[in-house]
Amino acid sequence: MVLAVAAVVVGSWSKAPSLVAARSAHAVVAVGDAVYALGGTSLGVERFDGRRWSAATTLPGDGLNAPAAVALGGRIYLIGGFAGTTNVPVDGVRVYDPASQAWSSAASLPAPRGGHAAVVLGGKIHVLGGGNSVSTIADHSVYDPATDSWTEAAPLPRAEGSPAAVVFGGRLYAIGGRSGFSDYGDVYVYDAAKDTWTRGPSIPARGTAGAVVYRGAIYLFGGESQTSGTTLKDVLRLTRGAKSWRRVSAMPTARNYARAVVFHDAVYVIGGSRSAGSSHSAAGSRIVERYFVKKP
Repeated sequence: MVLAVAAVVVGSWSKAPSLVAARSAHAVVAVGDAVYALGGTSLGVERFDGRRWSAATTLPGDGLNAPAAVALGGRIYLIGGFAGTTNVPVDGVRVYDPASQAWSSAASLPAPRGGHAAVVLGGKIHVLGGGNSVSTIADHSVYDPATDSWTEAAPLPRAEGSPAAVVFGGRLYAIGGRSGFSDYGDVYVYDAAKDTWTRGPSIPARGTAGAVVYRGAIYLFGGESQTSGTTLKDVLRLTRGAKSWRRVSAMPTARNYARAVVFHDAVYVIGGSRSAGSSHSAAGSRIVERYFVKKP
């Protein structure tokens, strides 16, 4: 099914406190009562408590761009990425404990990758797509914290980098993505019990979008169209059982690498680049915008 053309006004936008450092190709995650921004062109990790951003810690090593991050068991798992500001993928999995403010390591990825997506499903971390030093990949790797080990699940139907991913209705959604100069609008839905992928409603093609589950729906924010050479500001919503996505209230600022997270009953879209075609090493922006939808 294609996207419904008509837009509807759903929710409102407001300006939120800016990041300390400009970021693009970074990761954001909410854990406990704070949001953390990690990676990109900054070695510093920032923490947002709902009022302001402040320095929390520093990444081990030489930094990362285009990693993925999830919260699990009260800790942050920072997974893979490209070393520093290069396109050299790494396989490391770094674990940050906000309570002790200490870093440790988990079992490395089966192979180096960056530009991937990661979500938690059934107490395990699913890592999807991305790229290695040669090409984009379809790999679907699953980490079990109980055994500190990785296994491989059914790969994505197509190799792609920079997809968005969420868990909705007990299933994993991989949304959009790209490879080379091609953008994708396909949405793939993973059933863990069957270890199979099926197709979901498609979107206008894009990569580097942000996605969250909020108010009983999937919301997709911004991203980039390589075909048109533009960053995007549209917001797409998919409700449970719907056959197509709807455009809702657009972001005030168009951005690629539009990292989104639910925090304090709202969605925060954090950092990202305002310039189309920006590389992983681009400085990005300090922009943070808050999106709020009233409860029905």
